[in-house]
Amino acid sequence: MPIKLDTQLPTLTILRSENVFIMDNERAQQQNIRPLEILIVNLMPTKEATEVQLLRLLANTPLQINVDFLYMESHESKNTEVQYLETFYKTFDDIKHRYYDGMIITGAPVETFPFEAVDYWQELVAIFDWSKDHVYSTLHLCWGAQASLYHKYGIKKVTLKEKLSGVYDQNVEHPTNLLFRGFDDTFKAPHSRYTGILEKDVKDKTALSILAKGQAVGLSILASDDLREVYSFGHLEYDRDTLGNEYLRDQKAGKNPKLPVSYYKNDEPEDGIQMRWSLAAATFFSNWINYAVYQETPYHLEDLQTHD
Repeated sequence: MPIKLDTQLPTLTILRSENVFIMDNERAQQQNIRPLEILIVNLMPTKEATEVQLLRLLANTPLQINVDFLYMESHESKNTEVQYLETFYKTFDDIKHRYYDGMIITGAPVETFPFEAVDYWQELVAIFDWSKDHVYSTLHLCWGAQASLYHKYGIKKVTLKEKLSGVYDQNVEHPTNLLFRGFDDTFKAPHSRYTGILEKDVKDKTALSILAKGQAVGLSILASDDLREVYSFGHLEYDRDTLGNEYLRDQKAGKNPKLPVSYYKNDEPEDGIQMRWSLAAATFFSNWINYAVYQETPYHLEDLQTHD
């Protein structure tokens, strides 16, 4: 939440240069407050686990947030009962007349397929297009980020030599960006993917800023200057045991997976998991809510139709 201060306080200049959340008295008196409206497009097969991960992070703010979940009507879920989806989720037809402050599009275990081969691709494309004037800021995660970059900018994903799985170091490339308010120069985040995006393609085809990257992971987080588009190729939202569960799943499937990098203590599963990304996750999601959404979204969401 912002600190409210007198406009003439000399230290305001210093605080603002450090991206400290400051609101002067004049603005505070004019500010209208309402709950934030957030839409989560949950493409993960383990819907409930993803719900818990994201809601835990979104709840790390004193702001009141209303959350809607959306599932792909064109896809037959094999891991979640239809009754659960019909009870707790909405379809695109249910919400396409509505407006949202923010939207999160999750990853999905379909990254080895061509985008057009995914059975719900056209439905997802419709959501991408609809969001331009119905959502203020969209946070795309992993495959969701790759899918949006492909649709909006024609950026193709590239297949990695082997699955990227583990907890990796990333460097903050733009420490003054509001999404990295409170970050150290480096942070750790889980990654779990078979594909990536080339930095050259981002620079050649978009005006997006590269906010974080790492030697092992390549590009990590991108964003537009106005923070209406945010792309994260890692999984800061992952629980302590998510990578471990994926490793065991791949073992059971006979994929002969390698141990997730820098995940188990001493690289020994029996020694337990070393959690090293929760602070970065909480800070990043709070920054997205506070700076990309809460500070900038219009009070009347219908104004998104004409918002510049």
